[in-house]
Amino acid sequence: MPHKLSVLMLSWEYPPRVIGGISPHIYFLSKHLAKQDVKVYVVTCDFPGAPAHEVIDGVEVYRIDSYKNPSPDFATWVYLMNMNMQRETAALMKKISSKIDVIHAHDWLVADAGIGLKHIFRKPLLVTMHSTEMGRRDGLHTTAEKMIHETEAWLTYEAWKVICCSDYMINHVKYVFGLPNDKMVMVPNGVNPQNYDVDVPSDFRGKFALPEEKIVLYVGRLVYEKGIHILINAVPKILSEVNAKFIIVGSGYMKEQLLNIVRSMGLEHKVLFEGFMDEATLFRLQKCADVSVVPSLFEPFGIVALEAMAAKSPVVASDTGGLSEIIEHDKTGVKVYSNNPDSLAWGITKVLKDEAYAKYLRENAYRRVQEKYDWAKIAQDTKRIYEGVLGEYSKSFWA
Repeated sequence: MPHKLSVLMLSWEYPPRVIGGISPHIYFLSKHLAKQDVKVYVVTCDFPGAPAHEVIDGVEVYRIDSYKNPSPDFATWVYLMNMNMQRETAALMKKISSKIDVIHAHDWLVADAGIGLKHIFRKPLLVTMHSTEMGRRDGLHTTAEKMIHETEAWLTYEAWKVICCSDYMINHVKYVFGLPNDKMVMVPNGVNPQNYDVDVPSDFRGKFALPEEKIVLYVGRLVYEKGIHILINAVPKILSEVNAKFIIVGSGYMKEQLLNIVRSMGLEHKVLFEGFMDEATLFRLQKCADVSVVPSLFEPFGIVALEAMAAKSPVVASDTGGLSEIIEHDKTGVKVYSNNPDSLAWGITKVLKDEAYAKYLRENAYRRVQEKYDWAKIAQDTKRIYEGVLGEYSKSFWA
């Protein structure tokens, strides 16, 4: 009987712990790998109310003690969390009867644990680089940022293969860390269109906007690199041409600053900051949105744009990073100049003032999602990478 491919995934977030895009990525990737007869173990941080061990859609999930004692800063907490993750995962790897073939780490936050386990058990390590500190911060300005960058560099050096979610990220990561071409591989992120097969109650839209107002939706963290301030600065120009309500979903350190800008414009009644939103409400809101806006300055992939496309909401996005690859201008969405409120306002009003054009974008975008960003296909590509690495590993002195 042939050996069943077995993978150990490490991540600091996995549902119900959701901090960013890594959590849903691992949830859907692991679930679809399990459907393709890959034995997947996910080791992640604990979360209040979530069990320490459970099986979800064929995936074995272990939640480890994420270190709850006070620590002086985030970097120290990450280091101590990694010590716990390495210790508990090493004990798990000794116990489980199924042999682990590959270790797959997601981002720098689990670098120490992933690299340690690689050397303890002499297993090939893969990493998915979802982003880089240099890209997020537009350079390295503080000692903490430099520390994260060095950790990322070490992780990519130790990895057998480095997976990135867009061609843009392949080039970015290769340049930032000086990696050889044959170490890099591109597998796009995915989306689940079935999430949007939900009924929208007749009174739902009215909770957010008046019948005559168009809904302009932003979903994402309220941080500089996501370009939310560009959208806020574009609001007056858009309102001079279209009657709209701006719904901002997400939280982040820029919230107070953005609220102050909105107040100074006297537009509190037109811009709603909704904070964190549960999935069911968000899915319905995305379906209702007349346009979804992704004004990022730095974007490794652009999962929010993909989710909007799956929800059949027309997308206006910055022509930058992974967004440039997801969106085909005037076919699956509208691309605008990055860091340019006037260009963003132009793109949004173009969609809102032409219903036939918006419908055309919606239909093309939905079709593209089904063809290219299906999780089953992404899992298949990832499985092929695991098998390729195992083939190389079996011929190496490490095996």
